Amino acid sequence: MSNEQEHRTWTFLTNHAQVLLCIAQNSDITLREVAQTVGITERATQRIVLDLVEANFLERRRHGRRNHYAIDPNAEMRHAAQRGHPVGELLNLLRPQDPAKSR
Repeated sequence: MSNEQEHRTWTFLTNHAQVLLCIAQNSDITLREVAQTVGITERATQRIVLDLVEANFLERRRHGRRNHYAIDPNAEMRHAAQRGHPVGELLNLLRPQDPAKSR
């Protein structure tokens, strides 16, 4: 594997963070859309959403045939290095910027 290929095999954010960011941008997104955006399978997306629900970062509510997701922005991140920091801080930092607000 070349040095350039090695650099393409990892990213700064885990798939859990990527899924949470997708849901933060659209709380009515389908798991299929999340999977396509993150670049993982629907099954992996389902497992991640279940992890996030069980850890109380995410609440899933049924609306008709679809799910609606609500993130608890006050849920504290799990790693010791981020102890005391709510996940909302991370989401706010990584949320896409509105071009109109940056003028």
